[in-house]
Amino acid sequence: MKNIESLINKVIVEVLEKKDKEENVIKEVYVTQASKFDLQTELLSDKTKNAHQELLEGYSKKLNEISAKIDGCDKSGANLNSSEFRSLKIDEAYNHNASFLHGLYFQNISDLNSQVNMNSLSYMKLSRDFGTFDSWQEDFVACCLSARNGWAVTFYNPYLKRYVNSIIDLHSDNVMIGMIPVIVIDCWEHSYYRDYLTNRKAYVFGMMKELNWSVIEDRIKKSEKINKIL
Repeated sequence: MKNIESLINKVIVEVLEKKDKEENVIKEVYVTQASKFDLQTELLSDKTKNAHQELLEGYSKKLNEISAKIDGCDKSGANLNSSEFRSLKIDEAYNHNASFLHGLYFQNISDLNSQVNMNSLSYMKLSRDFGTFDSWQEDFVACCLSARNGWAVTFYNPYLKRYVNSIIDLHSDNVMIGMIPVIVIDCWEHSYYRDYLTNRKAYVFGMMKELNWSVIEDRIKKSEKINKIL
């Protein structure tokens, strides 16, 4: 009888310990869903727009898959040379940035009535930090033309307390930490080759003419609020 009671108690303890461990596990799985964008611009063909949307959906789907794999990955085998965990974390950053940047890009282009107000925060802050608004534009276009397969981004830099232009190669190379993106242009060849062949400059000038300054203004206002609490 004592043996049975002892066995029952042992089983109860094991069940409780297992439940306690399961409750304390922090699940890393998360689910992202790609937004649908209806780009009104005529500077990009429907085929290019559709291909862009498919890419965004693919990156979001892959990010979810990677997240699930990280959650089930044996982290005890992680090392700096070659491990499943290391590879997954690198792929996580790549697909996260790809999803995030595509969304920002679609939101800040395709304004058929694009116009920047000289009294806007956007105009004043970019003019302040680059000397003139035209100097910001010249520097930003240079970033667009210098990015390999990647991105040109105007960031708010909390460390320097100013706006800066930056080049991102691929989706995650050359990214400065802590930056807040406010203007984003996709400079991968797939974003323009079907419509402009190798003439990236024509594509960039077209996107610049249709920047959505209302969206950009909202981003800069948020950046300024963040600046006040840092």
